[in-house]
Amino acid sequence: MKRRTFIGMLTGAGASLLAGSATAGGTHHFTGYPDSYGVLFDSTKCIGCRKCEAACNAVNELPKPQLPFDDLSVLENRRRTHHDTYTVVNKYEYDGKPVFRKIQCNHCQEPACASACFVGAFKKEPTGAVSYDASRCVGCRYCMIACPFEIPTYEYHDPITPRVRKCTFCQPRILEGKLPGCVESCPKGALVFGRRDELLRIARERIRKHPERYVNHIYGEQEMGGTNWLYISGVPFEAIGMREDLGITPAPQLTTGALSVVPAVVGLWPLFLTGAYAITKRKEQIAAEEREQTVHRAVAEAEAEAAKKLAAALEKAERDKQAAIDREVKKALKEAEEARKKAEAASEGEE
Repeated sequence: MKRRTFIGMLTGAGASLLAGSATAGGTHHFTGYPDSYGVLFDSTKCIGCRKCEAACNAVNELPKPQLPFDDLSVLENRRRTHHDTYTVVNKYEYDGKPVFRKIQCNHCQEPACASACFVGAFKKEPTGAVSYDASRCVGCRYCMIACPFEIPTYEYHDPITPRVRKCTFCQPRILEGKLPGCVESCPKGALVFGRRDELLRIARERIRKHPERYVNHIYGEQEMGGTNWLYISGVPFEAIGMREDLGITPAPQLTTGALSVVPAVVGLWPLFLTGAYAITKRKEQIAAEEREQTVHRAVAEAEAEAAKKLAAALEKAERDKQAAIDREVKKALKEAEEARKKAEAASEGEE
């Protein structure tokens, strides 16, 4: 479904959707591909070097940040993913020591974003990635609300073709037999790529061998039905900003009830949008009429004021002109009188 044709499709489908009873937006619960890939993040090995951020930026051809990736001062502030930043590393303090965590899309086994998207813009792939198809997206941003990890972001700066943005799991690289960029660049082995089942085995073995080093839990094994990004940590997960209140219920089971009304809501959208459009156009018309009236009043007032000033100027000019004429007449009469007197005086002298 193209973004441009979405409204037109809604208009044609609205009546039939309203006529029938609403059906569930998603009742089929997918439990993930058995041979899908994943990444295991070990917070005890992460040193906060941000090389994973630099690799992600390069692989996905994202805009360069204002500060270079070797500037670790950014770790002093809590950050989250952004439309041009698919992964970030945050620093936390625990018992007076720094602990680091990498943040990106967790690529859930049963994605909340996909279950909330009524146009199918999100899809769980056999690789384990949750992919996004911008050509289907209608910009509703339900995915952003649904995601319990607050990962999807939106290109608010793009008014024409905004997209939802998040980590792609480097799926093109995986399909080529390559490692995800972040995994390939990690200098300390804090990121391990492999089949999800094998990663779970590795995580359990590390915890078994070093119970003093790790919390006895693999985050992502069951949270929200499981994720393809898995975590082990030497400190409570809550201490590194990870939610521990999510439970193990997959997202589709939580959203099916809400999504059951989506078709009805979609059917109502044309009516809502038409009404909103009419209201907006009416407001624009009223505003235009008010602006026009205001302009007319301003022009009339300006013209009246200008005419008034012109009349006053002309009147003053006329007075000044008459005064000047009077002065010249008086001057001429005075000079004539003085000339007459001189002539009389000269005549009397000759006699």
